[in-house]
Amino acid sequence: MSAVGAVSSCSGLRSCVWFLKPGMQKMSSFGLHTAARCAAKDYYEVLVLGGGAGGITMSARMKRKVGAGNVAVVEPSKTHYYQPLWTLVGGGAKQLAASARPMGSVIPKGVEWIKSQVTALDPDKNCVWLENDTKVSYKYLIIALGISLHYEKIKGLPEGFNHPKIGSNYSVQTVEKTWKALQDFKEGNAIFTFPNTPVKCAGAPQKIMYLSDAYLRKTGKRSKANIMFNTSLGVIFAVKKYADALLEVIKDRDLAVNYKRNLIEVRADKQEAVFENLDKPGVTEVHQYEMLHVTPPMGPPAVLINSPVSDESGWVDVDKETLQHKKYPNVFAIGDCTNLPTSKTAAAVAAQSGVLDKTISLVMKNELPVKKYDGYTSCPLVTGYNKVILAEFDYNAQPLETFPIDQSKERTTMYHMKADMMPLLYWNALLK
Repeated sequence: MSAVGAVSSCSGLRSCVWFLKPGMQKMSSFGLHTAARCAAKDYYEVLVLGGGAGGITMSARMKRKVGAGNVAVVEPSKTHYYQPLWTLVGGGAKQLAASARPMGSVIPKGVEWIKSQVTALDPDKNCVWLENDTKVSYKYLIIALGISLHYEKIKGLPEGFNHPKIGSNYSVQTVEKTWKALQDFKEGNAIFTFPNTPVKCAGAPQKIMYLSDAYLRKTGKRSKANIMFNTSLGVIFAVKKYADALLEVIKDRDLAVNYKRNLIEVRADKQEAVFENLDKPGVTEVHQYEMLHVTPPMGPPAVLINSPVSDESGWVDVDKETLQHKKYPNVFAIGDCTNLPTSKTAAAVAAQSGVLDKTISLVMKNELPVKKYDGYTSCPLVTGYNKVILAEFDYNAQPLETFPIDQSKERTTMYHMKADMMPLLYWNALLK
């Protein structure tokens, strides 16, 4: 896993500037969409796999390009979540309900919703297979299937979440348990983990640590807490400018960081977390916890593993500048399911969507793609209930900032951007 891939987050400002204007101009053409139980047709000019940020964004763009009725989204879920908000939900600053909308309300009017699961991709025959052996063919395919969570790869999970004192901001089922564990904290270790895999919103594991520190200080419990960040990585952040700022925060707030520590087991009945020392394979450490926040191992969706469209690791194999598939010219991908060497974030999706739109436009005209994605992503690092360090960077882990200020400084304005403005832009601009 590259260091750049490890420092992801959820929403970005530079990308918001890109999608705000066209999104707001088109808002009036969208409305509630009635779902079809199965494929209304067996062929679409553009077929989109996945109803997350990337899939909905690209279906909106493609509908404008090829017309209503010619685009379909394959997505089994009934609810669409704005997951960047879950950091604040876990810290008690937002309600879970604020992160959810019915899937039918975010799918653009005129785009068919195929409420089914993709079971196989056959790019050589320009078709995909769905549940119940349904085949749907396409002229162009956009893969936006996201990333899969694997709590089960940690011994003792997910059943351990039935016990108190443990939560995870990465799942709708467990994010509110994080806030409960924080509220119930009395004294002892508060442990926050980072797995030895690629992850989405990879800034989130330490964001909840900073929020927990702030909450324990506010409630007078901080002196009874030992706050510990056990990360499988060897650095706190890949971009030096922001890493230096974070290390100052960690020092000032007396937070303990243990590098190269990977969570391998949770003994929830005993409130014990077992970590492997990655510098000493086979050597483990057991820590008692009063609160445990788990960031699960993650990987590509099962349907992509050993698929013709994927690389050896199971990620969709696309050109990192154009997002066009390296082997199949009518196949494209966006977001977390790709092997792009950048962060897996909604901010990256926002930036990628503009590039992919231009790429597909030229491919449809039998021209070569020219627009190049530079790897832009952003990470609003929440360091308190009113503080954010806004990290923005590119493929080379170099700062790529929006504002003429030092964005490595904690700022209240950036917190309100993260907590209040970004959700509005997401629902009303990016998805449109």
